[in-house]
Amino acid sequence: MLVVELNRANFEYDVNSIVKAFYPEEQVYVLTPECREERWTQLGGNVRIRVELSEDGAQLSVDGREYGWEWHRDERQSLEPAGNVAGDEETDEKTYKYGFKCFLYRTLCQETGKELPWGNLTGIRPTKIAYQLLEQGAGEQEIIDHYIQRYYVSREKAKLSVDIARRERELLGGLSGQDDSRSLLRKGCSGNCDEGYSRGCDEGYSLYLGIPFCPSTCLYCSFTSFPITAYRKEVDRYIGCLIREMEFLAQRCRDKRLDCVYIGGGTPTTLEAGQLERLLVKLKSLFDFSAVREFTVEAGRADSITEDKLRVLQGCGVDRISVNPQTMNQRTLDIIGRKATVEQVEEAYALARKLGFDNINMDLILGLPGELEADVQHTINRVVELAPDSLTVHSLAVKRASGLNRLIQEKGMPLLLNTEETMRIAAEGARKLGLAPYYLYRQKNMSGNFENVGYAREGKLGLYNILIMEEVQTIAALGAGSISKRVYPDGRIERCENVKEVAQYIGRIEEMIERKRKLLED
Repeated sequence: MLVVELNRANFEYDVNSIVKAFYPEEQVYVLTPECREERWTQLGGNVRIRVELSEDGAQLSVDGREYGWEWHRDERQSLEPAGNVAGDEETDEKTYKYGFKCFLYRTLCQETGKELPWGNLTGIRPTKIAYQLLEQGAGEQEIIDHYIQRYYVSREKAKLSVDIARRERELLGGLSGQDDSRSLLRKGCSGNCDEGYSRGCDEGYSLYLGIPFCPSTCLYCSFTSFPITAYRKEVDRYIGCLIREMEFLAQRCRDKRLDCVYIGGGTPTTLEAGQLERLLVKLKSLFDFSAVREFTVEAGRADSITEDKLRVLQGCGVDRISVNPQTMNQRTLDIIGRKATVEQVEEAYALARKLGFDNINMDLILGLPGELEADVQHTINRVVELAPDSLTVHSLAVKRASGLNRLIQEKGMPLLLNTEETMRIAAEGARKLGLAPYYLYRQKNMSGNFENVGYAREGKLGLYNILIMEEVQTIAALGAGSISKRVYPDGRIERCENVKEVAQYIGRIEEMIERKRKLLED
């Protein structure tokens, strides 16, 4: 346990993220004056780091060793993050936070003797910096230097960010139907966007359908997912409610262009073949698919994949699927509660290829319980033999609601670590397959302070993955636990959520529709 005492609110996320990255084996708690008294009573005696923020800087104590940082007005311009305009109160707050994060990072580097691959960046979208600088006409080396000098990012991660930003901009530019690939990425335009940008954001949209059922719940999972065996009697009613949402949305968006359709979960292929067909046939009858660029279904768990289900997907025009092993080590699959065997994964993949699917993704997780570099190398070797069209490499993030987190909290299971070497092994495997990185994001409590990276062959990039991550297009999300996002031409985003529990979703379906009506009204 590592407890941080912080005298000011609104800095908790950054402090927690940076401290946690330096001390991955510890459970990190940040106490502020707003914390409840019982929390102070429980944890206050274990404080190892104290942070005292003031107008003029900060004082930091780490295990009794004192460090100081002075915040001078004449430094504000030099510390100012790219894209801000100095002088107003909001900018002063941003630049103060930036300067403090630099101070905290440098101090913990000194304390621990190590540096982090992503430096002091704590957000989930580190590539956004590269987008902004590419928009301003900056060159590759200039952007890499910016990452290194201002945020202490490693050269390798800086170059990765630039490479991914270029690919995403090209793909999104094609989606907008314009020669100017920047049109869909221009944020904060305050109503001064060109007509093409307005079309790209407002008239185009993508659709997500959530199927919240799985054969079993994996140890690391925190998604909206329920064991199918306990919900068999509810599935048909659930599909009926999903169709009600689809009917509303099809009418509401009848004049807008549908770009991507993504069916996820859970595991959509836990549905029976007839249930899948009912859902997909209705979907195709309600929406105009003439402009759809990508139609994805997460087949996901190999123990849910059958030939009749794959034929339903194929017959309804699904052109991209996932067959996700997470690891090709049977011992690990048993530990994490993933019932499909390695052999089932290979058989499901071979069956999909035999039936003609030519865009198959595979997901892997690095940092799973007990896995060392040799285990990751074994997984990559077997994946290379299968040769998927895209590969998504996740660095394990221990989510609060997961069974894995409960084991760590209650039974003292040691926290899990990812390493630079396992990330290198995965990247090298992707290169052997001819796959290039095309999207990247990070999560809180991510093993090794690394990232999730999507790799793909040319022409097989997952467009929906970029859209959901970069938030440049409206995503209408249907089903239990889904979150819809409306993106306005000026870059403003509004959201609405569906309830997570299946019975609540079914019983309150009209309320869920009304929430979307308000979100999407003109």
